[in-house]
Amino acid sequence: MKEIDLLLLSGDGVGPEVMESAISLLEKIQSSFKINFNLIEGLIGGASIDAHGLPVSDETLNQASQADSILFGAVGGPKWDSLPPNEKPEKGLLELRSSLGLFANLRPAILFDSSLEASSLKPGIIKDLDMLIVRELTGGIYFGEPREKKSSSAFNTMIYERHEVERIARVAFDSASLRNKKVCSVDKSNVLEVSEFWREVVIDVSKDYPDIELSHMLVDNAAMQLVKNPKQFDVILSSNLFGDILSDISAMLTGSIGMLPSASLDNRNKGLYEPVHGSAPDIAGQGTVNPIAMILSVGMMFRYSLNQLEISEKIKSAVSKTLDDGYATKDIADKNSKICSTKELTKIIIDHV
Repeated sequence: MKEIDLLLLSGDGVGPEVMESAISLLEKIQSSFKINFNLIEGLIGGASIDAHGLPVSDETLNQASQADSILFGAVGGPKWDSLPPNEKPEKGLLELRSSLGLFANLRPAILFDSSLEASSLKPGIIKDLDMLIVRELTGGIYFGEPREKKSSSAFNTMIYERHEVERIARVAFDSASLRNKKVCSVDKSNVLEVSEFWREVVIDVSKDYPDIELSHMLVDNAAMQLVKNPKQFDVILSSNLFGDILSDISAMLTGSIGMLPSASLDNRNKGLYEPVHGSAPDIAGQGTVNPIAMILSVGMMFRYSLNQLEISEKIKSAVSKTLDDGYATKDIADKNSKICSTKELTKIIIDHV
């Protein structure tokens, strides 16, 4: 295999700590599977603001466009909270997604048997959970114009073009075809015209997938059903705003947001891979952050962008074996766990790989 250019964007908070775990894993894979990586480091978020005065620079955007794949840590923290919304660290990630056309966000929620007690839900409700949220990522209210904030009022615009809904719907249906062949499209069509439009377009696209069962659910009900009966879902399809909220709910079903990976893909499956947990500034620098979300994100990279399914499965199996052996960071530990630091847990997982 040719040398693979990977852009590493550690960012802020616990981002650099989980990126260290990813680098250690990549070094192990490089030596074991004879794959050559060219690791390129770039700045984003608060780190970029401090260095360049911008949440993402043209240099980083250029690096991202040239890379074969991107690993991302996290952005944000109290240091930059007072900045205007368009200048905050999170704006760098939004701009990166938009400039690369990363319109499809895949967020799996899989519960490992050994983590059953870590979930806040009863074991009978949550056991064997395996679902996928497909979130539209470059449209909707986060990017809609016009937008404005004044002292007396503020507004944002939620807008979707037909082609935006069609392409994310196809990602959901294609994903379901490889799983249990069910898609639940989430909207708020009872009060929002944009959601009514979303539902109509999804129904049109579904005609090309006659073997996929399509259902619809209002977002408030979907939030309730995720904690009432989450195993009813196979693939959830949602807009940017609704997917942002529902994916964080699904994160807690697994016991910790530190367990969930994600992929953001363009129309050629080039992707940005990141843990869902964010920058967690309250524990940054303590060596206690859970590295599993980042490690599983690396696994998703090998599956979706690098087409190395064997390596992806080995990473997932290594995580499962580590958890089965009772090793855990504090966020997922129970009274019988062998509590590890970030580096210790990373090493154990890598040894299993």
